[in-house]
Amino acid sequence: MSRYMTGLALMLLSSMISAGEVDVIAARAQPGNDGSWRFQVTLKHADEGWEHYADRWEILDARGHIIATRILAHPHVDEQPFTRGLSGVKIPEGTGSLIIRGHDKKHGYGGRTLELSWPPEK
Repeated sequence: MSRYMTGLALMLLSSMISAGEVDVIAARAQPGNDGSWRFQVTLKHADEGWEHYADRWEILDARGHIIATRILAHPHVDEQPFTRGLSGVKIPEGTGSLIIRGHDKKHGYGGRTLELSWPPEK
């Protein structure tokens, strides 16, 4: 095998071993008393430390407009998957569905998103 092919194989292997993109694996919404909503979102990501971790999740409408963002302030290396909440989310009238996506410091957006019908059934 040539040095080029060996190097290419090692690069591919190292990219498969390192943490991938963030997957949104669950979400639920609960109504608040003031017309806002509280979201609980569960993410899965092979956080590696401060240089590569899931650093936020977002709620978007079906057209891709960001409605709310939950910043994640630190890696969750030993806590996978993990769930974090966000309260006080106002959903615009007429919204038919929501998309929840994750973001990590190395890859940006990617991985599995989750779509919720809106408003939720009672």
